[in-house]
Amino acid sequence: MDEISPLLDNQVREGADLPYPNLRPRRRELIPTPCGPIKPWSELSCLVKLYFCFTIVSLLALFTLTLSSIYQQSMSTYSYEDDFTVSIIQLVGILFCIYYITRGILQENRQELIVFVLSVVVVMVRSVVNFTVLPVKDRHELLVRFICIQCVGVFHVFCTVLLINRPNMMAFRVGGALESLQEQYFLLNLCFSMVTFDLQAQLCLCILIMTSGTSMSLTNNIILGFGVAWACLTAMVGGIAVLKEAKSLVCVFLLLNLPELAYFIYLMYKISLNWGQDKTYTLEAAAITGALISVLIKGVLSWAVVRLVRSFGQGLRERMFVSDGR
Repeated sequence: MDEISPLLDNQVREGADLPYPNLRPRRRELIPTPCGPIKPWSELSCLVKLYFCFTIVSLLALFTLTLSSIYQQSMSTYSYEDDFTVSIIQLVGILFCIYYITRGILQENRQELIVFVLSVVVVMVRSVVNFTVLPVKDRHELLVRFICIQCVGVFHVFCTVLLINRPNMMAFRVGGALESLQEQYFLLNLCFSMVTFDLQAQLCLCILIMTSGTSMSLTNNIILGFGVAWACLTAMVGGIAVLKEAKSLVCVFLLLNLPELAYFIYLMYKISLNWGQDKTYTLEAAAITGALISVLIKGVLSWAVVRLVRSFGQGLRERMFVSDGR
């Protein structure tokens, strides 16, 4: 017995370091991804699965209708030129909506769901405005797309609002019982969502100005074309900086935003000087509004990133990306 008892003592000591089964964190059930942990498909309820599948299918159908409209415009089947710009921007918005709803449901991410609702509402409003200003003879070309956008949009807004009001367990499952980690997880998701939303706003603004025929010089159009690549680079650096908790990359990200911010201010000034040329009042107003929104987004994003940096190194990254089953 004396020879066996040390072995038993070792087993007891090793077992003492392991939590009881009913106390083990549910974090083990999550699937790690480069953008953070997500819930397994099997955990989603049948209604959520059904809504998610319907959302993806409806967005893909709308994507196809928009591509069809762009093809018709490229073949000059109808003459209203401004709709080409709206269609391109709508195409970008649909792609981002697919991303928002996927991440919002699988991560129980309220921020992404809120951004999804905002994006859907913007698409609906843009569709109403565009359809209203069209000449009557050209409206039948977009009637199917207009009806689909409004009906499906109302349904998505209603269902997504219900999802937003559901209890959010991901913050607890990732951060545990510590409220500080739950708050940090919320702030991290807010920053990551704002980085994506900022990218969407800049892409739409660049497309609007380059394709709408506003009175901008060739130099400005070249700068805007380069700005698309700059915006993608800035978003990539910002996303990596937030997820990897890299303070050096955060500094680079904030510096990369300064030229964009300065150019947005210059852009608003330049367009206001040429206001009303070539009868583009609506598109020029949209360009200035888009620039103002981008400036506002960058302001909120910078504030959130600075707050998030203060909580780097407190263990959230390890909870998100290190498997518990090792």
